[in-house]
Amino acid sequence: MNRITLIISVFFSISFSFSQQYHYVGARSGSMANASVALVDGWSFFHNPGALGAVDKPEFGVSYESRFLLKDLQSQSVAFVFPIKIGVLSVGAFLSGLDVYRTTKIGTGYSLKLTDKLFAGVQLNYQDVRFAGNYGSKYTVSAECGIYFKMTERWKFGVSVFNLNRARISSALEERLPTVMRLGTTFEISPKVLFAVEIEKNSDFQARLKSAVEYKPIKNFFLRGGFTSKPIEFTFGFGYRFRKIQLDLGSAYHQLLGWSPNFSLTYKFD
Repeated sequence: MNRITLIISVFFSISFSFSQQYHYVGARSGSMANASVALVDGWSFFHNPGALGAVDKPEFGVSYESRFLLKDLQSQSVAFVFPIKIGVLSVGAFLSGLDVYRTTKIGTGYSLKLTDKLFAGVQLNYQDVRFAGNYGSKYTVSAECGIYFKMTERWKFGVSVFNLNRARISSALEERLPTVMRLGTTFEISPKVLFAVEIEKNSDFQARLKSAVEYKPIKNFFLRGGFTSKPIEFTFGFGYRFRKIQLDLGSAYHQLLGWSPNFSLTYKFD
């Protein structure tokens, strides 16, 4: 069995639902083991709509990932977050795969500041799965919600639930999108060190523990690393902020499947 066949076989046996239905996006999140439910940035669109309520300036971002360095598993994403007079509007899209197998997610959300410490958000997504040949395509609509809470200025919590409505992807086989629940916290140990930990439960898999650290050795430069269980992956990366532009690069490493480099670019408007 050649390397590509082995990778695809193992990958789909342990992570098929992740690849087609629930997506981690943004190189900052990817560098931190995707322990990102309590992080606040434009990529919260894909991790916790509640955290978007704390975004105070418009943001636009693009992201790319090459899962296990395979062309057929590459993905591209875009997100736009726009605060209005009351609340924050958001739109985003995710595209993965090529002609043989392709998944698409397009969503829009609304987030709101409830108190000085509590934020909440909701989101609706159109999700589509397409196969080559005569296999056709399947589509559905999923709903998600999230809460973001500031215990203190240094200690934050995030909770999100994806697929509240238990959307079906195939009525004939009673196949549904998984429901994914995430609970996490971040703690700013010092102005230079941020620690994150998260527990995630996918209805199709065992619970996963994720932990990560972000270190700022000098102004506007960030080093990141993380670890996740079931399956075990190690992550690392760095970021640099230049005026209104944030550039993030990183990669995850799976012991059997190898490297998954990622990249994202974010622009913050005035």
